[in-house]
Amino acid sequence: MRFISTRTHGMIDYLMGALLIVAPYILGFADGTTAQWIPQIVGAALIGAALLTNYELGVVKMIPMPVHLFLDVAAGALLAVSPWLFGFADRVFWPHLILGLLEIGAGLTTRTTPETAAATAAGHTATVADRRH
Repeated sequence: MRFISTRTHGMIDYLMGALLIVAPYILGFADGTTAQWIPQIVGAALIGAALLTNYELGVVKMIPMPVHLFLDVAAGALLAVSPWLFGFADRVFWPHLILGLLEIGAGLTTRTTPETAAATAAGHTATVADRRH
C-alpha cells in the first residue's frame, strides 16, 4: 500500500539524510570507525539522490521515482544489516537497524508518481479526449 506522497517523501529524504549524518555525534558513536561512516555515507547518498530525483523537491530531476525508491530500500537494507555485516554490532546497532528499517518502509510505501506528473498526465488525457468530440 503506497500512501506517502512523493512531496512528503522528499521531505523525509532530506531529514533522514541529515539525521544519518549527525546521528553518530548525537548518539555518541562518532569514533572514526565504520559504525560512524556507514550512516554518514548513506545520509549523504540519500541527500544526493533526493537532489537528483524527478519529484517535487528534486533539483536536477534525473532519477525516475521508481529507481529512487529502489535505491532507498537498498540503502535502508545496507544500513539495517551494517552492524553485523561490518562487525560492530557488539558496540552499536540500534540506530542503524531502526533508521534502516524506517528507510525501507519509506521506500515501500511511497507513491511512484509525483503529484504534479499525475495531474499533468490526467489533464493531458482529458484534453486529448475533449478534442475528439
